[in-house]
Amino acid sequence: QVQLVESGGGLVQAGGSLRLSCATSERTFSRYSMGWFRQAPGKEREFVAAIAWSGGSTYYADSVKGRFTISRDNAKNTVDLQMNTLKPEDTAVYFCAANPTAWGSDLLRPVNYNYWGQGTQVTVSS
Repeated sequence: QVQLVESGGGLVQAGGSLRLSCATSERTFSRYSMGWFRQAPGKEREFVAAIAWSGGSTYYADSVKGRFTISRDNAKNTVDLQMNTLKPEDTAVYFCAANPTAWGSDLLRPVNYNYWGQGTQVTVSS
């Protein structure tokens, strides 16, 4: 069982920045592709960004492209999401997730992830 713990959420004004981090003690972390998803009240969980196990490929939702950056540090067992130029519509609970086998466009679908964190709240005020 891979345990994931998110941190870094909070309240920020529109146009501001936050950096989310997801940490795990999983020894084989470097073998997992990682994703960030978010869920706003009354809405389905949606894809935000993903990064392949090697860090060589990254994927972004159109709504965050150019504003958010996903990165990973396999030595520290962490994956981060740098969020810039935040908008009120970015308000949601953000989850990180891990997948040991999916690749490419499969990383965009939450159903393909095996392990999830508990989520961290991001609130962007207008």
